[in-house]
Amino acid sequence: MTTEVLRNQVMAKWRTAFARINRGEPGIAGMLEFSQAWDLATGFLYPRDISDLTPPKDYNMHYVKASFDILSKSKMLPLLLENFLEDMRKQQYLITREVQHIMSQYEESGDTLHIAQMVFRLVDWYNAWSPIPELGVTILSIYTLTFQTHVFSVLPPSFSRGFKDLIVSTVALSHSSIPPSWLSILPPSPSAVRPDFPLWTAFEQLGLLDRYESLISSVCYEHIEEHILETCAGKWGEPMLHALREWMAEKIVPWMLMPYARGARNTDEARSMLQGVGSRFDFHVCKTLSDLRTREIFDIIIDYPDSLAALQDLKECLQRVDQRAHLVQTLRKANKKRLLHPGADTKDILMQYVSIIRCLRIIDPPGVLLFKVADPIRRYLRERPDTIRCIVASLVGDGESGDSLVDENEPIQPLQQMQVDDYSDPNWEPEPIDAGPDFRTNKPGDVISTLVSIYDSKDLFVKELQVLLAQRLLAITDGNFERERRNIEILKIRFGEAALQVCEVMLRDMTDSKRIDQHVQSQENVVMHPTIISRHFWPPLQAGKFVMPGQFKQLQDAYAQEFHAFKPDKKLRWLPHLGTVHLELALEDRTVEADVPPLEAAFIELFAGKETWTLDELIARVGSIDRTSALRALTTWVDLGVIKETEHSTYYLLEVADVSAGKASTSKPAVVIEDFPAIVTVQQQQAEQMKVFWKFIEGMLTNLGSLPLARIQTMLKIAPGYDRTIEQLSLFMEAARREGLVTVKDGMWKLSPRT
Repeated sequence: MTTEVLRNQVMAKWRTAFARINRGEPGIAGMLEFSQAWDLATGFLYPRDISDLTPPKDYNMHYVKASFDILSKSKMLPLLLENFLEDMRKQQYLITREVQHIMSQYEESGDTLHIAQMVFRLVDWYNAWSPIPELGVTILSIYTLTFQTHVFSVLPPSFSRGFKDLIVSTVALSHSSIPPSWLSILPPSPSAVRPDFPLWTAFEQLGLLDRYESLISSVCYEHIEEHILETCAGKWGEPMLHALREWMAEKIVPWMLMPYARGARNTDEARSMLQGVGSRFDFHVCKTLSDLRTREIFDIIIDYPDSLAALQDLKECLQRVDQRAHLVQTLRKANKKRLLHPGADTKDILMQYVSIIRCLRIIDPPGVLLFKVADPIRRYLRERPDTIRCIVASLVGDGESGDSLVDENEPIQPLQQMQVDDYSDPNWEPEPIDAGPDFRTNKPGDVISTLVSIYDSKDLFVKELQVLLAQRLLAITDGNFERERRNIEILKIRFGEAALQVCEVMLRDMTDSKRIDQHVQSQENVVMHPTIISRHFWPPLQAGKFVMPGQFKQLQDAYAQEFHAFKPDKKLRWLPHLGTVHLELALEDRTVEADVPPLEAAFIELFAGKETWTLDELIARVGSIDRTSALRALTTWVDLGVIKETEHSTYYLLEVADVSAGKASTSKPAVVIEDFPAIVTVQQQQAEQMKVFWKFIEGMLTNLGSLPLARIQTMLKIAPGYDRTIEQLSLFMEAARREGLVTVKDGMWKLSPRT
């Protein structure tokens, strides 16, 4: 029963197949026609060897199309396609052999022409084996996929390198004439078509555009990077971003038409197709320029304001690409390596910091980048002892080198304090997204306010201002104080009237001193012109306790007597170690003129009464001075050939010049400048004051044992007059540790054990 059913099914299928193949023709006429059509179609489709010079068989396309029509009606095209693909697989060794041959030539020579030659040769194979369009899109797409799959499977790894080099060459071909070496490779094309058009057509036909899309993009990326590095590196004086975009429009966009908009039928369609990839390439231009300027940022800041154009380019690039964190990291690293080290002068660090402030305000007006970059600089400057002095020197115009921290074009305004957000302000804006939790919006202010804010209090600056102004006033010899008066008026605007009252007193002392001296000179013509100041309103002056001998003492007494007659309620206290004395020494064979400090004058006065003195005798006669100062003063006269040193620190006067020593007579006055300042610096004052508080610290550590620095600072605040910061206390404690007074372990300070 089962056998009969199976037989009936087979017979039914056979009849159906016979009817389909015979197509209702009488007898087996249809089958005979099908057989002839099959033979003709398979012979026509058979993949031939295009390297074989034997002329191919000439087929009548009318019969060929009729044969495919018969196979289509018989529904045998799928079987024909399967037979064709099997024939392709058998003939694929022909393509493999040719690919290997051409690639071996490329690997030996490195010439990209071999790659182009192979591409065009593969197109020839593709066209030679391609089915006719009448078979339909489906069969053609299956054939294309099979052909490309085989080609990709036989391409060696070196093809990627060669294909990339070939793409690089198309950049030049897109806007230049055809090199002679390419004439034998490129197929003929209309004169209106670009030279690289056949190459891109071949790439698309072989599926290389899709397979190597990222490689094609990388060629453009690298070309952009090379051009930017070549044209923009070190050129900061003119804007480059606009020029780069014009270069992209003239050179790169025409090249992009082939790989990314080759099928566009009009300009609008091409623009639409290039919009996405063009945006990617513009992003890469901004990123590459941003990376370059970020690497150069330290030198760009040094070159400011000549590098303003580069900063504006960087600002625009950072709005396009997210490189802000990289900029901060790079600049902080460059500052640490090139700026924040002991070998850098404090003035140079401040100049660079000011330039950083101005430059980063251009790049990022809200101030987030400046806040992140400036923090290490501010901490480092806070630890330098001469930072305040450098800032103050710039405030009073003491920087005569031409490099000033203050921009003359900036308006003079009061110091700005940290501003709190005013949410009722209609122009209020939220903090930037990359602002940290400690960031506070800093409205653009003057540079001086930013520098003063390095420290918690402006009192330190006021004290340093007083010291520096005192030094400048004492250095004036012509009685012209207009410049200092103008400085004080400017500083009043910045620091306020109250902070500059002491400076006003010092300036008034100088004018009063000049008036008093004029009165004394009118009563008695005295050759000395002292500067008279108020002891309570001036910073402490350097101590000196020696006594001027002989005629100098007489001059001081005479001047003091006239002063007391003019100011009965005042008393003069001389500071004999300060000032300058002009001397004219009349010796037997010469006259020596010299401008020297008072100690040198006191010593040479003693030689007027006695020609030979020992060092100890000289020190005993003038009073309390150290041997180093005495030796330095005597060396001045030895160098001038006035006295000569013998054995056992004995000196004698040279009434007659010592020819053997090679000393010639002096016709011009010699000037000897004292090498120590007249005013005690703020650091010296603080050090002396901290010695007073040492007793408090010593008592704490004795009674309470080991204490952390913060606890010591808290307890010291109850001491009268204590106003130091914890950073200043830390420096003092470290100095005490170096002297062996205290020890520290795990942040706990204790007194050193007494031996």
